[in-house]
Amino acid sequence: MNARTDLSAANSAGLQDASTPADTSDTSTPADVTVATLEAASTVSGPVAVPAPRQGRRRGLRRIAALAMIAGPGLVAANAGNDAAGIATYASAGSQFTYGTLFFMVLVTIALVMVQEMAVRLGAYTGKGLGALIREQFSLRLTALAVGCLLLANTGLVVSEFAGIGAAFDLLGIPKWAVVPPAAVLLWALVLFGSYRWAERIFLVMSLAFFAYPIAMILGHPRWGEVGKSLLVPHLQPSSDFILLAVALIGTTVSPYMQFYAAAGVVDRGAKPEEYKLIRADAVLGAVFACLISLTIIVATASAIGGTGPLQSAAEAARALEPVAGPGAELLFAFGLLGASALAGAVVPLSASYAIGEAAGVERSVSRRFRDAPLFLGVFTAQIALGAIVALTPVDVIQLLIGTQVLQGLISPIVLVYLLVLTNRRSLLGEAANSRRYRIAATTVVAGVALMSTILLVQTVLGWCGLA
Repeated sequence: MNARTDLSAANSAGLQDASTPADTSDTSTPADVTVATLEAASTVSGPVAVPAPRQGRRRGLRRIAALAMIAGPGLVAANAGNDAAGIATYASAGSQFTYGTLFFMVLVTIALVMVQEMAVRLGAYTGKGLGALIREQFSLRLTALAVGCLLLANTGLVVSEFAGIGAAFDLLGIPKWAVVPPAAVLLWALVLFGSYRWAERIFLVMSLAFFAYPIAMILGHPRWGEVGKSLLVPHLQPSSDFILLAVALIGTTVSPYMQFYAAAGVVDRGAKPEEYKLIRADAVLGAVFACLISLTIIVATASAIGGTGPLQSAAEAARALEPVAGPGAELLFAFGLLGASALAGAVVPLSASYAIGEAAGVERSVSRRFRDAPLFLGVFTAQIALGAIVALTPVDVIQLLIGTQVLQGLISPIVLVYLLVLTNRRSLLGEAANSRRYRIAATTVVAGVALMSTILLVQTVLGWCGLA
């Protein structure tokens, strides 16, 4: 995010020397287009006799380079969703309902793909973040409602991230009071004084430990017939526990901060409308990748401890990794939990800082110094400090993590309505606005999320009244 990535320059460098005109009927995917461009650029000076194995290696490197060019805010935002709270929620779904939430997660995956695509499209075609567009297109009261909802949801989420960091070290026998304050200072310093982009890569690498879940899923020998049936056949339970967890799954997968961060990240990196294909690929691939990991967490946990009820500790969630890590399951889980929590611990407060800075119309960028963007970096600092302080209190970590996702799920419909209205407006996006079919599909997604949140609210109120 500090370095402005000019993707169009990379593409044009490979095309300027080419004599063949562009084929406007090409329907290649962004990754294929980029790979083709890189290959054209490397061969424009004439054929070179290269052994077949070397050609294969170069082609592989070009494809890796293409994927690296695609990777951006969409991938980061989606992966940040697989944070401490997300892992606890997915693992709890597997331990409580085994494979019963898989079909619901398929629907949530479709929703996330559409929502993230709309967010980055707004950023690419308007050059403005979601907070700035809400301020320009809606009244002051509605702007305050959107920002207020985001702040409310993010405050609990930042606390849960630092609680996740504490839980990761607790698995290693290190008390949270010894690690949470230094972790807070480190995250704060990386954004304010260091290279957040560099730190972001480190956190993503640490989060790769959760690739162990797909392996654990296979080695855990799940009942594949039931898994396939649960993925394809709708399964909903009328119980309050199932509805509560379903809303938590929505909250942790389609978190409001992800849309604010994705749009703002596209703007902050200086992306242009002509780069939209790469930006869209980043958002879609990021969303699908994150949800696939989520599904494997559910299946792996269901295979290991399915049917045992709600999780009581991070150690129970780590048990799902025993098929691949054996006695080292807790160590592997702690490593991945630390990386995921640290990544989200930076991304979540930044999303709120972007939103508030955009709504106030002031400077907002991680490349600015504190004196240049005091509100933006001040809000970031306050959230880090508050999250770390509350995380040091004696809280039930698992209940805190799942509870924050329920809150996210209740607030998500409000933010999604703003996103839907903005992407429907041709006066704002022109030809890039939602088509009729896309508008219908997106409206269905928002209505479905709102319905689940409403059911949970009604059940909660009835419970308070002793009627449920």
